[in-house]
Amino acid sequence: MTRTHTSSHPGGGPDTEGLAASSPREARRGRGDRSKGGPTTAGSALAARWGAGLLGLMLGLGVWALLTSGLVTDDPVISGMSPARTWSGLGDLLDRGVLLSDASVSLYRLVAGLAAAALLGVPLGLWLGLRRRAEAVAGPLVQFLRMISPLSWAPVAIAVFGIGNEPVIFLVAAAAIWPIMLSTSAGVQAMDPGYLDVARTMGASGWERLTRVVIPAVRPSILGGIRLALGTAWIVLVPAEMLGVRSGLGYQILNARDQLAYDQVMAVILVIGVLGFALDSLSRLLLRGGTAR
Repeated sequence: MTRTHTSSHPGGGPDTEGLAASSPREARRGRGDRSKGGPTTAGSALAARWGAGLLGLMLGLGVWALLTSGLVTDDPVISGMSPARTWSGLGDLLDRGVLLSDASVSLYRLVAGLAAAALLGVPLGLWLGLRRRAEAVAGPLVQFLRMISPLSWAPVAIAVFGIGNEPVIFLVAAAAIWPIMLSTSAGVQAMDPGYLDVARTMGASGWERLTRVVIPAVRPSILGGIRLALGTAWIVLVPAEMLGVRSGLGYQILNARDQLAYDQVMAVILVIGVLGFALDSLSRLLLRGGTAR
């Protein structure tokens, strides 16, 4: 009888160590290590991305300068919104000391409106996501209310709250609550129900299931909803500040328009864009950190 013998060395048969090293997991790990590259590759990719973004900004600036240079139209209003005149208008606003104070007021109203929307939207979203019957009853009403433009509530807000910060904060909250509520509800419905079953089997109370199971599971959805609400609230904030208030970036646009200072109008518009971009970038970082936990 002939006995078959396998050897672990190269000359005597299959190499089991080589087979282990060439398993699918190791192969994927090897491909991942090769695809990551070194610090030089990562730095080059980052530099290329920043370079592309800078190129896009320069192209936009060139188009802006061309449209306001007088080659397209000789309208004095349009020529007054050129990049050079806008830079001069920005300097005038800074010298008067109104731009920073108006930006601070606008950011306060934004944060207050978002906080109010989150305090209402997150609990309501959890309630709708956990209670199917509540969703069936309140769902049509929620869909109806969220389709109403927040600015259409402006006369009601002014009549109820009067003149000042309160109506603006109300309009911001009215715009921001729906993304937060619906995103939270969708996150609860997408959660694996087995988590709640395990917690219930282990004797966890309703409050413990909510705070230790549901909220940590839907935290990415809550943060994503807040980021969406931030963009919506920032868009609503500026026109809301054009209604019966005497401070804020929206008011400053109207004030500059009444003085026919269109260079200052463009300056405030640029400040609004820069602040909005910074807020979105900050929310993206917070969302990345919250989902990584």
